[in-house]
Amino acid sequence: MPEGTSTPTAGAAQDLVTCDACPVLCRIREGKTGACDRYGNVGGVLTRLDPFLVTQRIAEKDGDMVAFAEKPWDGNLIPGAPTFVTGVGSGTTYPDYKPAPFIVASTYDGVDMVTVVSEGIFSYCGMKAKIDTDRYVGPETAPVRVDGEMVGHVTTAEYGSQMLALGGVRHLTGGSKREGVVTCDMMLRLGRGDAVDFSVDGGATMTLQAGKAPVINDHQEDRMRVGCGSATIGIFAKQWFGHADEVIVVDDHITGVLSEHQAGRFLDMPPAGIRIRGRKSTPGRYFQVAEPGTGWGGTDITDPLTIIDTIDPKKAHPGLRLLMVSTTGEDAAYFELDDDLKPVPARMPDPLQITVDRIGENCEPALTTVLFMAGAGGSLRAGVTENPVRLTRSVKDALTRVTCGGAPVYVWPGGGITLMVDVTTLPENSFGHVPTPAIVAPIEFTLRLDDYRELGGHMEAVRRAEEIGRADRLKVERWHSPGPWPGAPMAKVEGA
Repeated sequence: MPEGTSTPTAGAAQDLVTCDACPVLCRIREGKTGACDRYGNVGGVLTRLDPFLVTQRIAEKDGDMVAFAEKPWDGNLIPGAPTFVTGVGSGTTYPDYKPAPFIVASTYDGVDMVTVVSEGIFSYCGMKAKIDTDRYVGPETAPVRVDGEMVGHVTTAEYGSQMLALGGVRHLTGGSKREGVVTCDMMLRLGRGDAVDFSVDGGATMTLQAGKAPVINDHQEDRMRVGCGSATIGIFAKQWFGHADEVIVVDDHITGVLSEHQAGRFLDMPPAGIRIRGRKSTPGRYFQVAEPGTGWGGTDITDPLTIIDTIDPKKAHPGLRLLMVSTTGEDAAYFELDDDLKPVPARMPDPLQITVDRIGENCEPALTTVLFMAGAGGSLRAGVTENPVRLTRSVKDALTRVTCGGAPVYVWPGGGITLMVDVTTLPENSFGHVPTPAIVAPIEFTLRLDDYRELGGHMEAVRRAEEIGRADRLKVERWHSPGPWPGAPMAKVEGA
């Protein structure tokens, strides 16, 4: 029987098969596919339709990877090359009374290894979106919507980044049917690298795509801030010294005032006497100078002079040079005080323009990062061992490496196997779905063969990597990830 197939349900009509790859149990006619488009009826046999992905370490030249022979590589499995079997297209263990679809033994640097691969059906999963911009996207905890349905919320901002929590079991299954369908589709598209349109209640509209610059309120972002206002002063204070008597760096979180700041004091700058609005934190550092928004430094400011509260005539003087700049350098203005101590716009001196440009140079490009986060529960682990808790312990003890499509993942501390992975590091088309609704994603567990035997693994289902070459739907790709080779043994931890 071809790999990844099963027989039709007993008693079914000859032109129907019942798919048992998820709880929906689609009844599929000859030549048709199930609701997920992953399985179909091929000649009366339930068949996984997408390619089954295997990667190999292959090189054009001699080295630690296997070189080609005299002719170019044709995309077939190369005997003797380091081989890693991914979960992409492998099929699922549902219902979980059977071993994982592929349990593959291989040898790496003389160490016998085994990799257990499957396509996990994840109801308990979500995505974290990191949006590198100062632009205001909405109040914390505000609902995030797609097509009018709530699919997540705005969460705590991080340094120079807005953060969204998207998906999760409560949106997939805890709301209306339409909410679950829209949420699942959103995660599927984000995971596959497609652009998705979002709106935030009381906030912005956004178009997000993993690995691309975010588009906020129809404006494509270019820069991630160099730092908060205080940090920007710490970086550039010496470069401003002698060219400005005061510098105010406008920021939604911490607005900096150079002459009051510790950096200005270190340079023996006299107080300029310009006091700004907001709540003073420590010298030269102010909170809440304005409301969040799409203006200067992530505030709602369009005219920077509006944050000046008072100018002290005992400290300020006519001709005082004032630079006001945002944390990305995209907004900047230069003023000199007139005889009435009012700031008057003036041409920015070249040395100050150089520093403004340098702020922009030191800003990293704005980027959207999407992390897939999921819990590998007991049912999935049953495809690895009859005693699932032993797999969890093996992962915690650093005996078992967890990967998604060969990509390195971060496994959270604490109970269970809760993992997080950058979707751009997975092979193309790694994500699928089932209409329960839930996301389907590849997952692999790699460990030493002796450890797998001791784990109580399904040893009767182990096959050699060489046998994979006879599998249907096989797709072999050159390993190109910058991460470590996923088939290598984990380093032994002292005391483990």
